[in-house]
Amino acid sequence: MRSRGDILHGRPALVIGFGKLGSSIARLLHAKGVQITVHDVDPVRQTQALSQGFTVARDRDAALHGAGLVLCATGAVSLRGEDFSSLRNGAYVATVTSSEDELDLDALPGVYQRTPQGEHVTRYATTGHYFYLLNGGNAVNFLHGASVGPFIFLVQAEILAGVRMLTRGDLGHGMHDVDAADRATIAATWLNYFNR
Repeated sequence: MRSRGDILHGRPALVIGFGKLGSSIARLLHAKGVQITVHDVDPVRQTQALSQGFTVARDRDAALHGAGLVLCATGAVSLRGEDFSSLRNGAYVATVTSSEDELDLDALPGVYQRTPQGEHVTRYATTGHYFYLLNGGNAVNFLHGASVGPFIFLVQAEILAGVRMLTRGDLGHGMHDVDAADRATIAATWLNYFNR
């Protein structure tokens, strides 16, 4: 967006999905002066968004039409082919997972012409309507090293601890967390290295 001379400050944005990633994005954008509206299908997450001072969309299509920036953070399909026509002209669309997870680009009507507008921006246009897709629909939070920084090592270490748990073979079916002792060791090691 910066490369096109567009700024975030004051721009209305719609964050679709208010889980860990979506709520973090909403807070970050709010700190940059972006007007945030949240859409989530889960009433608990809607309540959390309201309790944190965000507007919660009652009408998803109206929220799409009013947003100059749409960030998809559901881990499921956020925008289907017919949803793209609800976007306001000139809106930017971005994901923090991947295009395969969030965007049904294959269902986008074939009348849209795709034109690269720089390294990470593609303009989709048809008669009377256009929008911009950032990073080809792939996660924008890893562009330019601008997202999680060294915190990604915490995630990777927990993945390795999970692999160790699996290889031991003593886990039953279902979801499991890394045990508290391993998590504390990972955190202490990370702090020792990154918080000098």
